[in-house]
Amino acid sequence: MEFFCYHRDRLDSASLRQELIEEHWSYMDGYAEQMIARGPTLADDGSPIGSVHILALPGPAAARAFAFDEPNYQAGAYRDVMLRRWRNMLGRTMWGFPGGRTGGNRYLVLGLGPAQSAGPVLPQRQDELIAYGPLLSDDGARWLGTAALVRATGPDEARAVLAADRYAGVEVHNWVFGGRPA
Repeated sequence: MEFFCYHRDRLDSASLRQELIEEHWSYMDGYAEQMIARGPTLADDGSPIGSVHILALPGPAAARAFAFDEPNYQAGAYRDVMLRRWRNMLGRTMWGFPGGRTGGNRYLVLGLGPAQSAGPVLPQRQDELIAYGPLLSDDGARWLGTAALVRATGPDEARAVLAADRYAGVEVHNWVFGGRPA
């Protein structure tokens, strides 16, 4: 099963996150084989405001353990966690993205509260998609939205990856490839 996990930072938690960076990376090292995508969301000034992890795990209990045992969460750095079943519609990891790790602007795009229940529609142009898939109910039966990681010239182009009329709201966040520095 695949899961989308988005930890959103608590206000003024940047110094705490920095103190825990090695613990965070060590924790994530234990999930390296299961990772589909990972990386921080950023404020306009480049400071982290959240952390995205998309990974394959045995089931919901393992996903909850991943999300809530994470060192930053345990220390109180995050204000909330979005944890949803997810389906990898591209069939690859972010490391398989033809555009590579650098170059261009990267975004997390979340389409939430679908106005219709037909499910996500994979865009015709997929060359700028890093990860793409539906956010699903815990049992995987209901479509609740869509999460995408995209390369785009700006937030408006990133937002356009999702058909706005299919969602109650669309969020766009600056995002970068994550992991230990090389």
